[in-house]
Amino acid sequence: MSGREIAVKKYVIRLSAAERKRLSAFINSGKRSAQLVTKARILLKADVSDAGEGWSDSQIAAALDTSIANVERTRRQLVEEGVEAALVRKYNPSCAPRRIFDGAAEAKLIALACGPAPEGYARWTLSLLEQKVVELNIVEKASDNTIGRTLKKTRSSRISSSNG
Repeated sequence: MSGREIAVKKYVIRLSAAERKRLSAFINSGKRSAQLVTKARILLKADVSDAGEGWSDSQIAAALDTSIANVERTRRQLVEEGVEAALVRKYNPSCAPRRIFDGAAEAKLIALACGPAPEGYARWTLSLLEQKVVELNIVEKASDNTIGRTLKKTRSSRISSSNG
């Protein structure tokens, strides 16, 4: 029995010479994310064409310090979607945090922060603003951290300069 593992693969990779050249250039040129470079290396190692190495998933995973599941996903992605899709990071809209303050709510927050402080306070604090925007139904909920970032982004500050 030979040293090569024999396994029936559902997603067999056979790269053309042009695809191999493109993957090699992808690995060797410019700044790329480590994740995408690893995918390109997986594809080159998994290639069973005459020019390829035809490694098993476990050999690839061990050599590239990645998981067998990652190797399997990369194989499947290439076969189902093509080389281009395998070398691009997918955007996941559910990961992007939704904005709490839209334009109108942001304007109300700024107006509130620039207005007079509540009775008993010399100026607005982030905690006071947090409570007030919820109380006035400007937003459902907001942390003092979010309010601070929003005000910093708009450069809305009641701090007066000492050179005045």
